[in-house]
Amino acid sequence: MQLHARYEGDDDPEKCTARKLARFDLLALHRSARAVPAGLVLDPHAERALSPADDPDTLIALDCSWETASREAFDLSGPHRALPFLVAANPVNYGHPFELTTAEALAGALYVLGERERARDICSKFRWGHTFLELNAEPLERYAGCEDSMEVVAVQSEYLDAGRDEGQEDGADSTVRENEAAVDERTR
Repeated sequence: MQLHARYEGDDDPEKCTARKLARFDLLALHRSARAVPAGLVLDPHAERALSPADDPDTLIALDCSWETASREAFDLSGPHRALPFLVAANPVNYGHPFELTTAEALAGALYVLGERERARDICSKFRWGHTFLELNAEPLERYAGCEDSMEVVAVQSEYLDAGRDEGQEDGADSTVRENEAAVDERTR
């Protein structure tokens, strides 16, 4: 499976995980949308959740700041899929659900799609990479065992419900509450 990233260049280049992965020849970086080949696009605004049934030849991520991650920014060719509930391990968004770096998004997607070793390889390039896999070990395994998007959404709902039942009052819980309606709507 080929990995590509559309690089917006609107965040700190020193912290850019897509640029680092490109330096290791783990993905191709594109500065224009026209240069990005058609493939499965990881898109937090997508209407369907990523599942093992997708099995793409090409996986595409958008590398941009979360402040500019509007629906329009993801205007790339190919089917769009949302990653299910995963928690960030990067130093900027540690513990926040859904707010992943490009590397975390690609690693999570690869894991769900059955490419565990490639996911580990991507994570190995970052000091916090192993933490991402550890924090998300159970959900990643469960998502990878699902048949389709509907089953992934059902598993994801268990994690969202568990977070709500615990009554967490930290930033991660408020992010979950803010995203719940959008997640339910886009992945049905």
